[in-house]
Amino acid sequence: MVILAFFVGHWYLSLFTQTFFHHRYSAHKQFTMSRFWEKTFFVISFIFQGSSYLSPYAYGIMHRMHHAYADTEKDVHSPKYDSNFFSMMWRTKLIYEDIFTGKFPVEEKFKKDVPEWHAFDRIASHTLTRAMWVGVYIAFYAVFATQWWMFLLVPIHAVMGPFHGVIINWFAHKYGYTNFKVKDTSKNLLPIDILMLGEGFHNNHHKNASRPNFGVKWFEFDPIYPIILFFNKVNIIRLNKAHA
Repeated sequence: MVILAFFVGHWYLSLFTQTFFHHRYSAHKQFTMSRFWEKTFFVISFIFQGSSYLSPYAYGIMHRMHHAYADTEKDVHSPKYDSNFFSMMWRTKLIYEDIFTGKFPVEEKFKKDVPEWHAFDRIASHTLTRAMWVGVYIAFYAVFATQWWMFLLVPIHAVMGPFHGVIINWFAHKYGYTNFKVKDTSKNLLPIDILMLGEGFHNNHHKNASRPNFGVKWFEFDPIYPIILFFNKVNIIRLNKAHA
């Protein structure tokens, strides 16, 4: 029971920071926040994402490129140009690392207003830091695991962020339903998306990337949107006027 709670907690806390801070804020600027809160969410993302911490700067740029070039040869992760999702994940990893280190040529338009804290990112993304987190996961399982097979979950902890990414970037471009006709293959995975905290409404999002509520139909519930409304109410963030 302890192991299940730990896995589920890591799943949702990691996913929360990825969808709220990296995706909706860093990439799409669906709302604004002060420098204090921005740096606070950098730290929260590091704690919640652990060994698979993603730089909000590199993620924001990469995701903007995905929207600009969706399902074309310039798309950083499109199932159309990879034979399997492992290949897509590896290609995405290499592009992400090149953006992070400045080796990838990025147009200025993709860098505009993307949050930057490079000193923190370098520490949080360091190989030793990631290894430390994996050690924490193994130690936790060593203490609380009651069956050997539970240790098979440790690799998922280690790559939790990319694991979430492949669910959307591969499967939500192959399977599901569409509400809108768009110029790419994005689909909504499920009519109720509790597992991916609204990220599964991928077709809706590709239709209107600036909309903070990823659900559109009455039955499409985006669990992050009420949190966004609450954060806006208590002045942690400020929603853009069009969506306030």
